[in-house]
Order: sequence, then C-alpha cells, then structure tokens
Amino acid sequence: MPVVLEFWKSWSPTERATLCFVIRSGEILLILKKRGLGAGKINGPGGRIESGETALEAAIRETREELGVTPVGVELRGELHFQFADGYALHCGVFVASDCLGEPVETDEAVPVWTPLDRIPYHEMWADDIHWLPGMIAGGRFRGFFHFDGEAMLTNRVDWMSADSGLSAPGSSG
Repeated sequence: MPVVLEFWKSWSPTERATLCFVIRSGEILLILKKRGLGAGKINGPGGRIESGETALEAAIRETREELGVTPVGVELRGELHFQFADGYALHCGVFVASDCLGEPVETDEAVPVWTPLDRIPYHEMWADDIHWLPGMIAGGRFRGFFHFDGEAMLTNRVDWMSADSGLSAPGSSG
C-alpha cells in the first residue's frame, strides 16, 4: 500500500471537472449520459471546469447545460482523483444540491433520471460510485482515489473526513 500512497502524493491531473447531485424528497437526480466519457452510464450531471471558472460555477453551469435546471443550496462534499491506464488523470469536485429550479429536461448530452435513494442503479454506473456515493448521500465528506483501465477499476481508496476538514475543489489552491 505505501507505493500506492506515494503515487498519489506526486499525482497531477490532466483535467479538472465536477459532478453535482441534486438530492431532495428521498430522490437523487441522476443522468443517463449520452456522449463523452462514460456515455451510456448513469452518473450525476457534470463536466470539465472551463478556464477562469471556479469548480462551483462549473457544477452549476454543467447541470444547467445537461438538464436545464439550476441547482440551489450547492456545497462541496468530496474530491475524486482518477488515474487511467492510458495516462488520463482527472480531479473531480463532487457537489450536492438541496434542490433545483425548473424541471429537468432531456438534452443532447443527458437524459434526466429522478431515482429513489434506495434504488440507485450502481450496476449501471462507474465502478467507483458504490464506494463513495452512499456515504456522501448520508452526509459524509470524502476524498477518493481510483485507478482504472478503461472501465475496469483496478484500485480504490476512500478517505472519510470530519465536517471541519478542508476539501480542495479542483482548480483551487490548497
């Protein structure tokens, strides 16, 4: 395990992105992704952070673009660090919203899927999601570290943090 920890100490992402999960009334707003990384999978809305944009701004913008709704009560809950065998490295800020303005609509990027919290289809999602999403829904804060070869997860580690521990959104210092 020390070799794995050493890898992450010197790791640097090639891209920064966000995910934003709207959770209200016992349901979570997921998407069926239509294109890009993870096309065909169930996930949360999100995408790349644009130049000059904060992670929070990107999470809100991506949710608007993919579903036509504006998330509200948005807070950073986690960080995901992904290293793929092909060299792609992604740092992702994970946000939770307490509600959204508007009704979700299908776009060219995603199909909205309101899902009861007790029926999340982990078998249709990335393999890492089951390791952190349930704890995040329960209110936890985390940092996750994952190695993938294509869609196959090779290693995983999730560190759960206290409420006063600092998370660092992608693109911010710290």
